[in-house]
Amino acid sequence: MNFSKVAIIGLGLIGGSFAMSLKACGFKGKIVGIGRREENLRRAKEKGIIDEYSTFPSKGVNGSDLILLSTPAGQFFKIVEEISPVIKRGAIVTDVGSVKGALVRRLEELMPAGVSFVGGHPIAGKELSGIEAASAHLFKGKMCVITPTQKTDRNALKKVMSLWQSLGSNTVTMSPEEHDRIFGAVSHLPHVVAYALVNTVIDLDKNILPYSGQGFRDITRIALSPPDLWRDVCRYNTENILNFIDSFESAISLIKDKIKNSQWEALEEEFKKAQTARSNLGTD
Repeated sequence: MNFSKVAIIGLGLIGGSFAMSLKACGFKGKIVGIGRREENLRRAKEKGIIDEYSTFPSKGVNGSDLILLSTPAGQFFKIVEEISPVIKRGAIVTDVGSVKGALVRRLEELMPAGVSFVGGHPIAGKELSGIEAASAHLFKGKMCVITPTQKTDRNALKKVMSLWQSLGSNTVTMSPEEHDRIFGAVSHLPHVVAYALVNTVIDLDKNILPYSGQGFRDITRIALSPPDLWRDVCRYNTENILNFIDSFESAISLIKDKIKNSQWEALEEEFKKAQTARSNLGTD
């Protein structure tokens, strides 16, 4: 790897897994964990996940060749503004955020001279969060989307792609805007729906929730994801998410009308269409 010191800002599931994956694939450099809770950072060091830690981003990133932003996206701008004066020339800043678009464009503008930003999004995760859920194998065989722009330094792009490939990920590239359109549909909308579905049931009668079977648990598993993370996703991908919510409302209305009008064969066809499309994804 072309890095001797890596700083990870936000040592939760993804940040912790990134550190563990680096160690597992033979990284010999220094890994610094940066976060707000010293107890969490100390535990990570004791477990050998990181080599050093700091609760002060500007101190922790000093001298780093690679800086990974692994906090909720809403914190990125504040963090970069804080660390910008001490990022060394030639360093690369990247992220693991679930939303890109305008966020990537703004982060590019905040980079000091000689520092490159490369947007990234590993399509890997669990419903659990925190360092305790981290795994050295989280990214193996999973897709990692890299979102370069016309301003992205080509050498920095190659380094970031090579890094994720060394962690076992399959890398693909697309523009930040294309990323948000695609993942607004297949990731952001499902999370919104999962939260809404759970709230629908508890608003009807919270006492019936314990009777839910595996189907309800499967479809709402992602509602266990950190609310602050998905609040920020909705904030930075608003237009796409609102458009997809409109489409979802139309689909629900269509099914509602077929049930209301006793159009059972037409309803079955709607279900078959979804079943066929879903079957093409296979099972985990």
